[in-house]
Amino acid sequence: MANTPKLRIIPLGGVDEIGKNMTIFEYDKDIIVVDCGSMFPKDDMLGIDLVIPDASYLVANKDRVRGYVFTHGHEDHIGAVPYVVRQVPAPLYGSRLTLALIENKLREHRINGIQLNTVMPRQVIRLGCFTVCFIKVNHSIAGAYALAITCPLGTVVCSGDFKVDYTPIDGEVTDLSSLAAIGDEGVLALLCESTNVERAGYTMSERKVGETFHQQLRSARGRVIIAMFASNVHRLQQVVDVAVQYNRKVCFVGRSMVNVVAVAMELGELRIPDGYLIDIDDLDRFRDDEIVVMTTGSQGEPMSGLTRMAFSEHRKLQVKPSDKIIISATPIPGNEVFVSRVINQLYRCGAEVIYDAMADVHVSGHACQEELKLMHTLVHPKYFIPVHGEYRMLWQHGELAESMGMPRQNIILPEIGQVIEIGNNGVHIAGSVPTGTVLVDGLGIGDVGNVVLRDRKHLSQDGLIIVAMAFDRTNCMLVSGPDVISRGFVYVRENEDIIEGIRSTVRNIIASYGRIEGSDWPSIKNRIKDELHHYIYEKIKRNPMILPIIVDLG
Repeated sequence: MANTPKLRIIPLGGVDEIGKNMTIFEYDKDIIVVDCGSMFPKDDMLGIDLVIPDASYLVANKDRVRGYVFTHGHEDHIGAVPYVVRQVPAPLYGSRLTLALIENKLREHRINGIQLNTVMPRQVIRLGCFTVCFIKVNHSIAGAYALAITCPLGTVVCSGDFKVDYTPIDGEVTDLSSLAAIGDEGVLALLCESTNVERAGYTMSERKVGETFHQQLRSARGRVIIAMFASNVHRLQQVVDVAVQYNRKVCFVGRSMVNVVAVAMELGELRIPDGYLIDIDDLDRFRDDEIVVMTTGSQGEPMSGLTRMAFSEHRKLQVKPSDKIIISATPIPGNEVFVSRVINQLYRCGAEVIYDAMADVHVSGHACQEELKLMHTLVHPKYFIPVHGEYRMLWQHGELAESMGMPRQNIILPEIGQVIEIGNNGVHIAGSVPTGTVLVDGLGIGDVGNVVLRDRKHLSQDGLIIVAMAFDRTNCMLVSGPDVISRGFVYVRENEDIIEGIRSTVRNIIASYGRIEGSDWPSIKNRIKDELHHYIYEKIKRNPMILPIIVDLG
């Protein structure tokens, strides 16, 4: 009995946070990976482009990895694929749209030889000792699946990101009957998303946003510019349908928007009648009341289409007073300041701005409490693991499950890197694996850590002083300098007294040594840093980074 294999579930991301969803399922000698996402950098991650999970455990066990399975194609579920599969190659499985978006990423990163396998709703695949059944669910992107993962110990249901929409745009409702059938057969554990667990009731249908678009385009007198997530193909389709109804041409702006539209049109997920799609270079050929522009920037991203338009930095489009701007999204936690900044600037341009506080321009793609209860009722698992949410969300989802009769001891609130082990004798935490975050900065992957971030924060807050000099040890004298270079500290021309005080302090330090040997330089540099820190703080209560540079002429 002691050697009986156990199912190990290891979240590498997506718990106690929103984003970088990635979960390992391990049984005996086989491993499968559910999703492989990224997330936006936090405010204190200066200069960082992307945050991805630490996949070192997968790298150490890459010979056991049988495949990656994907719930859907949002960045927080596929954004890390190029970085991880380069180190741990294995077949990929997902819906047509999900794999098309992944294929674009692999092409951009020049990664070849990865097998992409399209799966259809209710299709079952085998990966080692695991079988995976893909179950259609509604979300804010086409091709979203829940997963029923079966191993010799039992079946685990992963809800993925979902909601129950009875009037979806594509007409394909969440496959509740399949979930119920799997529940009737017996479910070992449920991993269910927790994003909207704080919201009572039900999530509104996506069609509600379409009604708002009708109202806003009907009353618009000039151009209509709509900012939204590029991946929300169903919403793009609604805008296109309304634009056609009011005889307006549609134009897509922003790299990610253009890429997703091209993929969606190729797959038939987005349909635009002939003659209605125009290029940004052709906008001048039409009157303002004949145009709808769909762009990126709903989260106030600095380089997005809407932000550049608002601040007159876009080469082809400038916001003008006759424009109506619709921001069809709610700010992701942490992005509120960026979104407010863009909205304020749009008002300064004189435009009419419509956002979620004013009209139903956005509905969530995530289940509220009543839909979560429905998932629990249909699946009725033995164990419950809340995922996809900050800790308070996981906690409240655990409370919800307990209120529906789940024993408290059968509810596990996971943490990143924890090994959740399920066996015949129950569930428990069996240690942890190496984990954390990997920061992507330009082409550098993981070469920026806490020390570098701390230095960047220090530089951003207090600036930098470089003290450069040349010293002739033979004659025991300064040949040149000390020269003081200030960046982000003070304006040198208006603070000559402080700069001269820095020079004087350094000269006194050098003079106090008399004869200097080559081995003395490290201690001299440390003393220069310490005394200058003390001098500057006494003078102006600042603490810049100090970098002494000494050229030893021998």
